[in-house]
Amino acid sequence: MTTLPIRIYGEPVLHEPAVPVDGVTDEIRELVADMFQTMDAAPGVGLAGPQVGVGKRLFVYSYEETDGTIRRGVAINPELYVTPAEPESLLELDDELESEGCLSFPGERYPLRRSERALLRATDLEGEQYEIEAEGWFARILQHEFDHLNGIIYADRLEHPWYKDAFKVMRKRSWGGPGKSWLPGVDDLEG
Repeated sequence: MTTLPIRIYGEPVLHEPAVPVDGVTDEIRELVADMFQTMDAAPGVGLAGPQVGVGKRLFVYSYEETDGTIRRGVAINPELYVTPAEPESLLELDDELESEGCLSFPGERYPLRRSERALLRATDLEGEQYEIEAEGWFARILQHEFDHLNGIIYADRLEHPWYKDAFKVMRKRSWGGPGKSWLPGVDDLEG
């Protein structure tokens, strides 16, 4: 397994819809193993193909529920269905409970309203279809990674004043254009 460079906001592959995976091949299995390695090294709870420069519709996830249950898997060509999120109000967003970060916008966290529940339908590494119902943080993780497959980074969804702050940080760090990445375990960044 190889730890892959994680692309930073501005890299074109992050801002374009990913294409479907044609089938589960040895190349896809190797990519998924490398993505798990990279996600764990970062550390993160999810990682999408575009984040490692591969514009394919797949992501990996790893999350420990409060009861100790580990949710770890891969979603190939996923479909995601969500319940409508509560209307967003700047006064109601909880900086702690609704804050999220992104390995492609490393070192920053901002509050963002997401749907409380999600239904994921995807294919696993054996080529089998599966379905997962998720709530809370796990639902948030699935929505975040699914957004990556559609060319959306969570910073794009932020409301003012967090949007303004995020893009101020981006300019300060010279992000926003192609050619920026970081390597977990090598570069001194956190996502």
